[in-house]
Amino acid sequence: MDCRPGCGACCIAPSISSPLPAWPAGKPAGVPCPHLSDERRCTLFGDPRRPAVCASLQPAPAMCGASAAEAMATLQRWEVLTAPQR
Repeated sequence: MDCRPGCGACCIAPSISSPLPAWPAGKPAGVPCPHLSDERRCTLFGDPRRPAVCASLQPAPAMCGASAAEAMATLQRWEVLTAPQR
């Protein structure tokens, strides 16, 4: 499966605790990654500075669903389910 054009849900919904070139402290959930292009593509793709967690996310039906909205909803749900307990 390839990334859905114009989606970017995996670069918006989850939090990223690893450092990013533009945000050394990572990014909070629900905030678009600063390295997400206007076309909603990763501008760090293939760059060694890209966090391993980002590189490990691979498009799959279970994550991406049938639409960008479904992908966003799934990733938001996974973010809540995997968040550290407070």
